[in-house]
Amino acid sequence: MKTETKADSESKAKNPQIQNPDSKTTTPQPHNAPRSHRPHIMILATGGTIAGVAADPHSSEYQAGVLSIETLLNTLPTTSTTLTYEQLANIDSADMTDSLWLTLAKRVNALLARDDIDGIVITHGSDTMEESAFFLHLTLSSGKPVVLTGAMRPSNALNPDGIANLYNAITLASSSHAHNKGVMIVMNDTIQSARYVAKTHTHHLNALSSPNRGDMGYIANTRAHFYYTPIEPHTTQSLFCVDTLKILPKVGIVYAYDGSNVLAQALYESGTKGIIVVGSGAGNIHCALKRTLHSLIQRGVIVVASTRVGAGRAQLREEDQKSGFISARDLNPQKARVLLALALTHTNNPAEIAQIFAQY
Repeated sequence: MKTETKADSESKAKNPQIQNPDSKTTTPQPHNAPRSHRPHIMILATGGTIAGVAADPHSSEYQAGVLSIETLLNTLPTTSTTLTYEQLANIDSADMTDSLWLTLAKRVNALLARDDIDGIVITHGSDTMEESAFFLHLTLSSGKPVVLTGAMRPSNALNPDGIANLYNAITLASSSHAHNKGVMIVMNDTIQSARYVAKTHTHHLNALSSPNRGDMGYIANTRAHFYYTPIEPHTTQSLFCVDTLKILPKVGIVYAYDGSNVLAQALYESGTKGIIVVGSGAGNIHCALKRTLHSLIQRGVIVVASTRVGAGRAQLREEDQKSGFISARDLNPQKARVLLALALTHTNNPAEIAQIFAQY
């Protein structure tokens, strides 16, 4: 944790709800007990565009992960919550790693186990936010709200969106209606479930959406409103535990096209335990690649078929199912990689992994 700095003191002077992360802000009590204090939300910062700075506010070019969370909170309007914070990383989310995922999941689980923490907000770059959210969705062991947020414009753009998104994320994490709904993302006033969300535009403010399910809800007048709750297992119902994990199994992604079979072979030779194959249409795989993948399946590699199409689900032919291919269903390739890596920490049995994909 960070110790208090001059910047922190100035931030708290302007925003008295912001507290030193090392200080006790409330008297610990059971989470379900009546509360006489304001909700206590912990903010974990990892960088991204929300912490980015552009040399020219008129330009679309900027550097992500520049500002500290203390600096961002200094510009936050007053909320009805007590806020504490930690800077876990300050990176462009394109540089997200499995190691940081594990660090993040372990830290969030530890914080959620505390009776004085009511929810978590994580600032994150939008590029890989969907994968990080899904990883946490499958590995956290609490029903308390966990919300990821970020920005599509850097902090000093002409019309930045980051602080509004952060404010809305704190609103959602403080809501009594946000419990037991899994990990969520808030961007552009909308609530997305980690299970269904994807980045569907490179620059628009509504860049994150859920093509197969639609928005989970929205934020309006500092209140969270919900349309649905995800039905697949998550958080407290998930079988995955990363508390003792130090590394995730290697899982690669290969697009299906003429010649990509050499990439699949190279992944196998580098020690990859699982491969996500990105098929065309409903998951169709080029014949040369399919022959190579079938050979790798016989050598113990788990192969999951997804699709490059942005909506719908992968539909395997009966002969491919009999050959050992597993359908990713409606998970996009990057999320299928997350689930397969976690599944391989639980079992190496293809039938059991197929059941995990059918369930999650």
